[in-house]
Amino acid sequence: MSQSDFNTDEVSRLIRNRRTIKPEQYDQSKTVERSIVVQMLENANWAPTHGMTEPWRFTVFAGEGLRQLAEYQAEQYKELTPSEKFKEKKYEQLITRPLHASYVIAIGMKRQESGKIPEVEEIEAVACAVENMYITASAYGVGTYWTTGGITYYEEVKPFFNLGNDDRLLGFLYVGYPNIEWPDSQRYPIDEKVSWVEQ
Repeated sequence: MSQSDFNTDEVSRLIRNRRTIKPEQYDQSKTVERSIVVQMLENANWAPTHGMTEPWRFTVFAGEGLRQLAEYQAEQYKELTPSEKFKEKKYEQLITRPLHASYVIAIGMKRQESGKIPEVEEIEAVACAVENMYITASAYGVGTYWTTGGITYYEEVKPFFNLGNDDRLLGFLYVGYPNIEWPDSQRYPIDEKVSWVEQ
């Protein structure tokens, strides 16, 4: 393989056009093809991983599974949230939001049993895997949204997502076709964020 095998301009354009598109902006009359989600997951599997631990774990909800997820997370939020912190609006969002998407992918991190690799590096590897999914989805014109809200950090919900005590649930990736124009975005200049040390 050589650099000439790839159109580097297109690669850069794809990366710079990756966007977060929320579930409320999805076209519910169109379902994302399963083959696209499979491709997203396959590309996630090629993220960098220290020690080849491959810590990413995904649970994919589709069809009636979306309703199952919605009801589960809403009820868990209601059950595990102290009454003084409970918000009815948040409960309603949890029970309806997954139904806007074609798929919701629960994002997990499987902790290495030996603990040799620092946990933060395993989390970073999972984040790289999610970015691979983001970019893949963008190439197909599919919207994605990674949220860490709701029940993400509730220890009690881990078994529902096939995660153990030492593992982590890192959020949910919503997937759907946008019902809006692909958004523009901007970044501050990279020169403001980089220092070069050359001597």
